[in-house]
Amino acid sequence: MSEGEHTGEYETDGDVTADEIDRTRRLAADADRVLVKAGTNSLTDEASNLDNTKLDKLVDDIEDLLARGKEVILVSSGAVGAGIGRVGLDHTDRTVEEAQALSTVGQSHLMHRYTASFARHDRKIAQILLTEHDLENPERFTNFHNTIETLLSWGVVPIINENDAVATEELQIGDNDMISASIAIGVDADLLVTLTDVDGVYTGNPKHDPGAERIEAVGRNYAAVEDLIDGTTDAEFGGIRTKVEGARDVSEHGIPAIIAGSAEPDVLARIANAKPVGTIFVPVNGVTDD
Repeated sequence: MSEGEHTGEYETDGDVTADEIDRTRRLAADADRVLVKAGTNSLTDEASNLDNTKLDKLVDDIEDLLARGKEVILVSSGAVGAGIGRVGLDHTDRTVEEAQALSTVGQSHLMHRYTASFARHDRKIAQILLTEHDLENPERFTNFHNTIETLLSWGVVPIINENDAVATEELQIGDNDMISASIAIGVDADLLVTLTDVDGVYTGNPKHDPGAERIEAVGRNYAAVEDLIDGTTDAEFGGIRTKVEGARDVSEHGIPAIIAGSAEPDVLARIANAKPVGTIFVPVNGVTDD
């Protein structure tokens, strides 16, 4: 049996039916407005340099969605990592102030690369830097929302990152995961896709635990999944926590979410074709056929 075609293989999948999973995949495939979040490890190499191959693959995957007539909003991490590669600072020992400064070096480099990569498809992009305060303030959020709608109407891809030079929380936890969820809800996205260097949510850290199993779907079994993640002492695996929390947040607003591996071939095209990819979050209020 191929990956993702099983049902009930994991204890944590037990409360999500095969029918719910299939219908949620179709709902994700039919999404007109997709918010894609790319994590730092999806864009940088082991030395924290911006990886051109990874970035170009992400852009090509996004272009596939755009060619299908979908609107795509990209939330991109990677500024601090790109800055580390440019400055050469030891990325294992830095202060918050150094990380903020690194982000200002890396952000310009990151956008330069996105501009060049999207230009291969004759596609224009726009940069938006914001903080959680911008999303919480009604007037500022309205301005942000209006800008997003205008850019999308022009066929321009908005690329959003937290303004690390003035915000510290994202530098410490979250890596844009929660801000992605807030944006997806606020701009009425139909789907949130979080791309990471692990192809879904696992019962352990698959990088170190050969027995870790991928969780196919999260719905009513969320509490079991949350307990599983909270129970790990692996700090690296713990990074999945905010991704799961963000996906859960949007699912509570009726929006399907998927956590998937950025390195998987044609990952966004597979989602658009309702294929099994990563871990899918079933909207809490259920899914119905059209």
